[in-house]
Amino acid sequence: MAANNANQRAGRKSAERRAGKSSKSAEARAHPIADLTEGESALLAAIARMPEPDRSVGHRIHEIIRANAPGLTPRTWYGMPAYSKEGSVVCYFRGRDKFKERYITLGFNDEAHLDEGNLWPIVYAITELTPPEEARVAAIVKRAVG
Repeated sequence: MAANNANQRAGRKSAERRAGKSSKSAEARAHPIADLTEGESALLAAIARMPEPDRSVGHRIHEIIRANAPGLTPRTWYGMPAYSKEGSVVCYFRGRDKFKERYITLGFNDEAHLDEGNLWPIVYAITELTPPEEARVAAIVKRAVG
């Protein structure tokens, strides 16, 4: 029984990953080099599709990133809100519903300057976005683009 549930979850995640790859391909064809206005519109549309409370948190994360990293270009990446520099994604976030997780994910790619010795975090789980978490997100974003 447990193996069957695991297979169902694996099948669902595989289908979601295929859909994400399809979204990325469509994004690349539609916007080879993302236009700022079109990229932000696509990003805001992706946030608007999120159920609450992720939608509200997503808007706040967007505000924090735009305020603390104005040089990043908003866009979507695998259907998720993302921010890039010179075409390379620096950071992204996704709602809990994307992979049926219990938290919102804020992630950073290798373009982010978060290196700290030989080991550092690049993905953060957010269950609620209160002022202390907002300050931490702002500091991480500033560091990522610094």
